[in-house]
Amino acid sequence: MKAVLQRVSKAEITINGKEIRRSGKGLVVLLGIGTSDTEQDADWLIKKITLMRIFNDDKGKMNLSVSDINGSILLVSQFTLMASVKKGNRPSFDPAAEPDYAEKLYNYFLTELKKVPDIKTESGEFGADMKIALVNEGPVTIIIDSRNRV
Repeated sequence: MKAVLQRVSKAEITINGKEIRRSGKGLVVLLGIGTSDTEQDADWLIKKITLMRIFNDDKGKMNLSVSDINGSILLVSQFTLMASVKKGNRPSFDPAAEPDYAEKLYNYFLTELKKVPDIKTESGEFGADMKIALVNEGPVTIIIDSRNRV
């Protein structure tokens, strides 16, 4: 499971050209789910994301987590994060989980993320056409892969 975290001052997502969901200061999390990913990967990643100290304290040091600042998370499924580009110039999406399994694991991730106190969680819609607008603060962008835990 891969996640791209972007520290933002605000973000919004338009779903299928209609519905708009907004979040304030916090994170946009793009989530890619692979064929071998499990609920344990999701649990580990949720903990890592919500406790990662990438927000400035009163001395300007990145010392606070999204939980510490009572921030927001906008979660977006993005199977293209699982692309393999080892051969040729066209990405292979074979490492991405099949849609039915990925949607189940994405919904598990979202449900568990919403249980984390002091974080307001919004989400995109699995499999929908989405447009994301955000203001990346810093910029701070971090990539986490649950296969690289050790």
